[in-house]
Order: sequence, then C-alpha cells, then structure tokens
Amino acid sequence: MVIQLIMSSLAAYRQIAFNNAAWAMGKIAARFLLCLGVFTFSCMPSAFAETEVDVELFLAVDVSRSMSPRELEIQRRGYAEALVSDDVIEAIEDGLIGRIALSYVEWAGFASQRIIVDWTVISNRADAEAFAAKIIANFNPALRRTSISSAMDYAAGSFNNNGFTALRRVIDISGDGPNNVGEPVLEARRRTLDKGIIINGLPIMTNDGIYSRFDLKDLDEYYRHCVVGGPASFVIPVLEWKQFSAAVRQKLVLELAGNPLPTVIPAAFHEKTVSGYDCLVGEKMWEQRMLNWGDDL
Repeated sequence: MVIQLIMSSLAAYRQIAFNNAAWAMGKIAARFLLCLGVFTFSCMPSAFAETEVDVELFLAVDVSRSMSPRELEIQRRGYAEALVSDDVIEAIEDGLIGRIALSYVEWAGFASQRIIVDWTVISNRADAEAFAAKIIANFNPALRRTSISSAMDYAAGSFNNNGFTALRRVIDISGDGPNNVGEPVLEARRRTLDKGIIINGLPIMTNDGIYSRFDLKDLDEYYRHCVVGGPASFVIPVLEWKQFSAAVRQKLVLELAGNPLPTVIPAAFHEKTVSGYDCLVGEKMWEQRMLNWGDDL
C-alpha cells in the first residue's frame, strides 16, 4: 500500500513538473515519501547526480571586431562588477535553493565561441568574486563577424550534461549588431525555444565605434522581434558604455528573480516598428557593406 502511494505521488509529480513553477517542492515531497517507504534503497544522492540550482544562466557576450579593445575590457569589467554587486548576491541567496549555475562565453562569427568561465556554482559572495576574478584575469582580442544564431545553438547545447538541473534555463545574449553570418537567427531561436530555454537580450547601442556607420539604429527592436523569446523574456538596451555595468546588474537581478516587468525597456529608437520585422536585415546590411567596403569585420 505504501509503495503504491509512493508511485502514485511520483507519477503525479512528473505530470505537473513541466507546467508548474512549484515543481521543486513536489520533488522534495516525493523524495521524502520515497525515503519513508522504501527502506531498501539509499536516499543519499548519487555521485553522478546533477546539482539542483534555481537557474542555469549562460552569458553569451559579443566580441566581434566592431568593438574596440577598450570596449571589450569595459564589457568584461562590467559583468565582473555586476556579479559581485549586493543586488545580485541577494537575488542569488534569496532563491528557493539559494544557488545558481553560471557560464560566461564570448562569441562572434560562425563557430567562433570562446569559453572564459565554464559552468560554475554560485551560492554566495565568495563564489561570485572568484567567478568575477576569472572574467577579468585576461583580456582576449576580438573575433570576426556576428553570428547570433551560432551563439544560440552553442549555448543551447552547453546545457546538455553540464551537471546541473534547474527550474529555468536562460541564455543571455549581449551584442552590438544583428546576425550577419551563419544560419538565419529565427531558425536558431525556434530550436532553442523548443528546448524550453529562455532567451534574453542586452543590445549595445552606443553608436561610438569605428564601425558605427554600420550600426542598426533600432537594434533593440531587432532583439525583441528576432532574438529574445520564452516566458518573461526581455530586452535591456545599453545606450552608453557608462551604463553598461548597471544594465548588466539589472538584467541579472531580473533573470534570477524570474519575473521581469516590461519585455522591452524603451531605448533611443522611438519610431514605430513596422509589422513583420525583417530578421534578415543584418545579412542584407552585410551584403551591402561587402559591395561598398569589402570584408573588414
């Protein structure tokens, strides 16, 4: 009778696990029932068990050649500062489990991804400080082209067998331009969302680099229509580099809380977006650039 009750509880848990944010409490209850009723099995976690965290967060950071060495350093330092801020530490510690899994990877063109810090548990300030120190330990050069689609596919694959399990899996993509190489971004987004992964965006709209003449003026709208997706996904634009650390801090707190308010925080571009946004605009801009200037990014 007890075994039947246990199996019934586990079956009910599995049925609601994907649709109810309270699944974690159900898992705890199911384990408790299992420990009470099946004395012949150990309730200690397996050496190969995945570590439970509140969120698995993949930070995908653009390092294409449209950014100067100074801007690349600002990015790294901005993420490091945000990670050790009081707001972010509090958001981590206030989670249901009280820890997150975090990965920091830089990306540019097709097949151009660079792991800076691989998947790591963050549960307190000391963990965050150690992670931040690794981010700014070295400063690597820029890479060529901009393939948001490749970055999405790489990030989505990174969740497989990473040693963690969470209520939410989130990819955060920051970048200063649209997709211009590799597969169209909508296809990669569809595959990623089909896996239940949330995509958030941090479009960088500073318009101050040596390639600023090629900037997409409504990059925030591009991110909204073509990049982000999933429950409570959002876009936070960066208009000036001095805002970068604060924007990253805000983004991290929203992602860790899992309950952001607006899907897009208004930025510099205020014109009405035409229905049916052209998500191939980056590829078309690149073709025109090639005709006028040659392959310089």
